[in-house]
Amino acid sequence: MSHFLERRFRLRERGTSVGIEVVAGLTTFATLSYILFVQPAVLSSPGCGMDAGGVLFATCVASALACFLMAWWADYPIALAPGMGHNFFFAFTICATLGWSWREALAANLIAGLAFLALASFGLRERVMNALPGGLAHGIAAGIGLLIAFIGLQWGGLVRAHPATLVQLGELSHPVALHTLAGLALAIVLLARGVRGALLVAIALSALGGWAASRAFGLSAPLVEFTGVIGAPPDPRGTAFQLDFSSLFARAWTDWLPIVLIFLTLVLFDTIGTLVGVAGKAGLMVGGKLPRAERALAADAAGTTLGALLGTSTVTSYVESAAGVSAGGRTGLTAIVVGLCFLATLVFAPLVHSIGAGVDVGGGVLRYPVIAPVLIVVGALMFAELRHVKWDDPVESFPAFLCAIVMQLSVSITEGVAIGFVACSLLAVATGRARAVSPLVHGFALFFAARWIWLAG
Repeated sequence: MSHFLERRFRLRERGTSVGIEVVAGLTTFATLSYILFVQPAVLSSPGCGMDAGGVLFATCVASALACFLMAWWADYPIALAPGMGHNFFFAFTICATLGWSWREALAANLIAGLAFLALASFGLRERVMNALPGGLAHGIAAGIGLLIAFIGLQWGGLVRAHPATLVQLGELSHPVALHTLAGLALAIVLLARGVRGALLVAIALSALGGWAASRAFGLSAPLVEFTGVIGAPPDPRGTAFQLDFSSLFARAWTDWLPIVLIFLTLVLFDTIGTLVGVAGKAGLMVGGKLPRAERALAADAAGTTLGALLGTSTVTSYVESAAGVSAGGRTGLTAIVVGLCFLATLVFAPLVHSIGAGVDVGGGVLRYPVIAPVLIVVGALMFAELRHVKWDDPVESFPAFLCAIVMQLSVSITEGVAIGFVACSLLAVATGRARAVSPLVHGFALFFAARWIWLAG
């Protein structure tokens, strides 16, 4: 076996070994495995209503298959899993805000995945990479991060609704809020100290602390209640192959086409940014270009397609793969190890459910004190994208700002992206810099503006 792996992945030529690649894969998995707890909680939340077990099955299997494809097609140490931000767009914008069923959302996501696969197959990478202005791309990422953090604050009981000001500080003396604050402090400290797998460690310690506190204080609504560790894999039938194209296409095209375009835009630029960033760190770039980029993009697109079919939101390349690269990972063998870890996780479904389960705080309202700190931290990390915006250039800074703030206040990634595109195009035209912006941006801007006019009429 070792000889086969040596020949297939050219380990010695790349200055690595089977042992190094295994350690790198385990490191990457530990760093990104928080998604196993977050994904079922997000997609099973009341506004979306998917089966948590089915989501976990789809997450593990689709991620594993995507990792295997990345390893076999592109031979890169890059892992794939449902993307943070994409899952919130799916659950909170499309389902909770727009009122779509999750089956319709899966159908739209599949269309976007197939479109992405077509773009990758026909070699349109360079045109797409150069289409979106940097400021707008950073504004989209920061806006999604801000929205994720806001949801985390809600789920942790740190903020709550107010009839006059819309939002106010939560009841910080409540056990859920106290547990969230403790978990948040722990996660931040671990990250600041550079602990590998900091978020996974924070989740584990927070879960144990919540279980202990619930027993010690005799809480009527336990913060964490373990129902098991190992069990049979979850039943996939609750979500697998449940796409609803008939209901999707029964809607006006002005309703479903923007959603497909947003899905496509998010996964395109998220993937390209991750591939370039991780490959650069691994020293895989050649002359400023990424060899086998089309294969890597195809693996990513296939992951999204498989995820939609099995019942989870967009599966995409993970920037946390940089942790495995730092541990020495240089080949697709690292991604194979991550994929095997995803499959092995299926037998730990009872543990994942116990940690990700919500706490009923009354009136059927659920809070997630173990998951909430992770959302806040991930949101903060994504919000840091704004540091790359040229704030002294209004043509770049205002679209980024409007995109981020509207996304947050409207609780809609769609509207944030729309106003960002429109503002970018308008300012470029008004300042005589229209040709400096890709025609694709102007096309998107006209489309979103026409959609607003259609909805207003």
